[in-house]
Amino acid sequence: MKHWALFLLLAIGCYVWQIEAEFFTSIGQMTDLIYVEKDLVKSLKEYIKAEENKLIEIKSWAEKLDQLTHTSTSDPEGYLGHPVNAYKLMKRLNTDWLKLESLVLQQTSDVFIANLSIQRENFPTDEDESGAAKALLRLQDTYRLDSESISKGRLPGAQHEGTLSVEDCFELGKIAYSDSDYYHTVLWMQQTLKQLEEGEASPITQAEALDYLSYSVYQMGDIHRAVDLTKRLIAIDPTHVRAKTNLHYFKKSLEEEVKSDQTRDEEFYQSQSKKKVYMQPENYLTERDSYEALCRGEGIKMTTQRQRKLFCRYHNNNKHPRLIIAPLKEEDEWDSPHIVRYYEMLSDAEIGKIKELAKPVLARATVRDPKTGVLTVANYRVSKSAWLADDEDPVVSRVNQRIGDVTGLEMETAELLQVANYGVGGQYEPHFDFSRRPFDSNLETLGNRLATFLNYMSDVPAGGATVFPDFGAAIYPKKGTAIFWYNLFKSGEGDYRTRHAACPVLVGSKWVSNKWIHERGQEFKRPCGLTEVD
Repeated sequence: MKHWALFLLLAIGCYVWQIEAEFFTSIGQMTDLIYVEKDLVKSLKEYIKAEENKLIEIKSWAEKLDQLTHTSTSDPEGYLGHPVNAYKLMKRLNTDWLKLESLVLQQTSDVFIANLSIQRENFPTDEDESGAAKALLRLQDTYRLDSESISKGRLPGAQHEGTLSVEDCFELGKIAYSDSDYYHTVLWMQQTLKQLEEGEASPITQAEALDYLSYSVYQMGDIHRAVDLTKRLIAIDPTHVRAKTNLHYFKKSLEEEVKSDQTRDEEFYQSQSKKKVYMQPENYLTERDSYEALCRGEGIKMTTQRQRKLFCRYHNNNKHPRLIIAPLKEEDEWDSPHIVRYYEMLSDAEIGKIKELAKPVLARATVRDPKTGVLTVANYRVSKSAWLADDEDPVVSRVNQRIGDVTGLEMETAELLQVANYGVGGQYEPHFDFSRRPFDSNLETLGNRLATFLNYMSDVPAGGATVFPDFGAAIYPKKGTAIFWYNLFKSGEGDYRTRHAACPVLVGSKWVSNKWIHERGQEFKRPCGLTEVD
């Protein structure tokens, strides 16, 4: 039956794994790169030491021969009049200088190059670098971080320093530009210029940054500022051909704009141009606003009156044999729909084992394209996941059994335990766990996803909340705890209020494991209600 559960998962369009690199989608797998880099640094140091020893030996030869030639050239005939000196000259030129040649030609870099070639197979790809950059931009939007804060590494909850150089800021702007994301191009080219103006040394020039910035500002509709920036660029680099062409085009566009709206005078345009602050483009998803606000802790709709109705208790699921002696701590997180959190659901040892089992098989999570039905990666789902069956390890079996004990629901028809690790800016935008397709033949076997049981397997210093935009709830990860809710009413109808999202991880690494519990087998454990919304 469990294999059928996995088949159903594929059919209703939720994420599965595929073999790809994409390190940026999993912090857990990115940790391996830390050790790869450490090994390369060790190898590089060994190469440097070998080069230093080689240079010391060559320098010793040079100093000895310099002194010798100084003596010999002062009186060549007298020097060679000594037979030993004549012999040693022959020997040096015939033998010793050949040894020196061999020493100079010795390739001390061979070991380092060989190690680098081997490790390169584990290096991130261009896609990884681009994905990590876009993740930073996503974090910037969600948590409303200014470019300066990100560049200086001023992030809440961060335990380690991390700053961006001029080159880093410039590359972020270029990646945004390549996606026609002029909004972020402006932000990061402005930061590039700011750091250059503050005196940071860099091979990147102001002219390069102004080239991207002026055109992006134009694309954002600020033609006046585009003209000013282009003039500044030409002043720095009078030979810049494209800048001259752009300036002519921008001026012509400005004249047309002024003619089309005579009610707006020059003073208005200048005031707008000086703001240097731009809004997201019109195609920015407005639905994301409430989701991102909840991620920032804004717009939570829990009132004091409603909060008084939330309680904590010991939960033994009607005196379940395995919970009588060791009941779980249960806390109401939300009243309607009812969401509860269980404390001490997983021990540190169990979490460690589950992560150990999942890490080797983590792969980029995909979604099923609703139009084509083809599994594909998506920007709104950034993580890696793995599926663990009961027979993989006793710990997996024990955790699944505990979920059944706590919920009182049948686990035979549930899906495999899914383990997910969120990468840089890892997220899953608003979605439903249940299928909304009314005539899905795959649901005939196990039924729809009745409930979701979500284990938090790590603390997250900043970000990573589970939010429900429909009713304004935000639930934060706490290691070892789990949250549980029903996706369907007792009638079998979907509870559309349970649309939820995983907020981007701002700082830290987020590990979760979840169990989707299906309808079949629950007929007597959760009987049908009398109305559609019971």
